[in-house]
Amino acid sequence: MKRLFTGLTDPGLVRTANQDSYYTDQSGRFFIVADGMGGHAGGQEASRIATDVIRNCLEHDWTSTRDSKDLLEDAVLKANLAIIEDQSSHPERADMGTTVLVVIFRDDQPMCAHIGDSRLYRLRGSRLDQITEDHTWVARAMRLGDLSPSQARVHPWRHVLSKCLGREDLKYVDVQTFDWQPNDRLLLCSDGLTEELSDHLISNHMKTIRSCDKAASALIDAAKDSGGRDNITVIVVATDS
Repeated sequence: MKRLFTGLTDPGLVRTANQDSYYTDQSGRFFIVADGMGGHAGGQEASRIATDVIRNCLEHDWTSTRDSKDLLEDAVLKANLAIIEDQSSHPERADMGTTVLVVIFRDDQPMCAHIGDSRLYRLRGSRLDQITEDHTWVARAMRLGDLSPSQARVHPWRHVLSKCLGREDLKYVDVQTFDWQPNDRLLLCSDGLTEELSDHLISNHMKTIRSCDKAASALIDAAKDSGGRDNITVIVVATDS
């Protein structure tokens, strides 16, 4: 199946700088979204480093015999080390970090790796499923039954990450396979989208707009219409089937 895709990023309506970064492989082999934090310079640098290191690792080892799970884990952990090294060299960026989400189509079954709260969704027919689980305090509270989804959306700690790149205690990367069928569509996004739009609204845009280009633009426009308080990055992936 040939993959069709579009990636877009926008600073939103409040922030003067865009600390998000993304990459779409020209052949549709892999996709990356990173959402930086730690001030304008720090956040931008952290997300850039993560995207560049992971891209280079995947491109270098793509045709090797390495297991895809090991390849993904290694790429993300190398990105973490690169950010830590940059922190040491530039004390003014010592608190920088970034989320990261990577999707690869390397074997028969696609795979994703993520750290933080950038999300992967899959639209199948009229059903939108969140594939990744946020690494946040409120997500953990929801899993434990301490918060409802409606409470989590407005909780003052909803942006507190439990994991991110740029931390020496990061030893484990969440890597998982997921099912991909003809006519499925994927959405990779930073929390600038999900903070403004509910899953229901995201699903409506994905279902009613078939073009990847138009769907990506519509999602960003809708997030800005709802406030646009953060940087917004989306990658939409579909098939030509």
